[in-house]
Amino acid sequence: MNISAGKLIVLIMSLVSAPAFAAGGLDEAFALYKGSENLSFDANRGKDLWAKKYPGEDGKERECATCHGADLTKAGKHAKTGKPIDPLAPSVNKERFTELKKIEKWFKRNCKWTLGRECTNQEKGDFLTYLSQL
Repeated sequence: MNISAGKLIVLIMSLVSAPAFAAGGLDEAFALYKGSENLSFDANRGKDLWAKKYPGEDGKERECATCHGADLTKAGKHAKTGKPIDPLAPSVNKERFTELKKIEKWFKRNCKWTLGRECTNQEKGDFLTYLSQL
């Protein structure tokens, strides 16, 4: 296969810039959550938080998988509305964790619904560390 130098440069630039763009939201989130305390995040703690069951307002236990499912590379379904939820794993959903505003929005909603409170910066960082490895 014969590729011109110009086409090769465009190909390389697209491959190099795509992951950097996708990481932008994550990088911003990690910087925000580390804050002045300089917290360190752990994927195992994030995985434990993900799998933990929390008491819901309706008396039923909830966990992240209640809506997102056990396999995060597959679509989930909202427990109340039945609305489909795109896969959470960034390895199959390149839109995940690309915008800090969306990351914050969904942490606020999902933490309140699942945990019954907002997540701490430590929990958010641990969750994202775990989820970003999927």
